[in-house]
Amino acid sequence: MIIDLERGSLLEALFELPYEFVVPDLLFHSELRGPLGDQLVALGLRVEELAPVELTRATVIGRERTALSAQDIFAYALAEQRQWILITGDGALRQMALGHGLEVHGVLWLCDRFEEHAVVSTGTLHAGLTGMSSHPRCRLPVAEVTSRLERYVAQ
Repeated sequence: MIIDLERGSLLEALFELPYEFVVPDLLFHSELRGPLGDQLVALGLRVEELAPVELTRATVIGRERTALSAQDIFAYALAEQRQWILITGDGALRQMALGHGLEVHGVLWLCDRFEEHAVVSTGTLHAGLTGMSSHPRCRLPVAEVTSRLERYVAQ
């Protein structure tokens, strides 16, 4: 999700939304450490260690769901135990979260929040979503992307 927002030049806008964004320390140190991580922390990203109960939950999930990465499992355990919204682009993680009644969203939901809170102009959203969706590794649903792009142009 962070990479998608970076591709769409919307990363800084994320921290203008009226939410706090948190990643588990394992995810931060394995995937975000360095200049990008420093930038994210400066913008407001919080890095959290899992409490013992959360770590135990992550261990149980890891044994049950071997297809999920440790980073995804830690993010899930943190969100589940603290009753937070989980933001992910991973389909398997999303399905598990939904199956356990956790509120889960992705980058298109964030685009909707950018629009709802007027964090960026619709022109900027259009350019950003175009940048994200045109990347070869994009896995966003084409119909939902097209619908938003058309809406952004109309406004």
